[in-house]
Amino acid sequence: MQRRGPTPRCKASAMKLRIKGDSLRLRVGPSEVQRLIATGRIEQTIQFAPRSRLTYAIEQSQTASCLSVAQRPDEVVVTVPTSVAQAWANSGDVGIYGAVPNGCGSLELAVEKDFACLDSTHAGNRDTYPNPKAAC
Repeated sequence: MQRRGPTPRCKASAMKLRIKGDSLRLRVGPSEVQRLIATGRIEQTIQFAPRSRLTYAIEQSQTASCLSVAQRPDEVVVTVPTSVAQAWANSGDVGIYGAVPNGCGSLELAVEKDFACLDSTHAGNRDTYPNPKAAC
């Protein structure tokens, strides 16, 4: 089987999703953070087959009091209180973190700023935050 790279998209960057055990992490670049603050929602969709896809999104909510997650058919949405999202966007904080009960413990949630890889030639470094571990 030949491995092919991702299909080019018009968007400057793509939110990254990581699921590991009982944790869900979303990483976003500067333009996505700006879009989240401006529009209230950012999303990305992965197409598995013609009728099979998953959309993952981050939304702001003025009525939310803490980080939460909702799973709907074909969609996972992490909701962030508007005040928390705005404070995070304008700070040096790496992420917003929380946990929600899942019936057998808790699901750890993280929404993080996406930092550049230390290898500056890496093509994925477009639309990332400067890595704090990078040498001056």
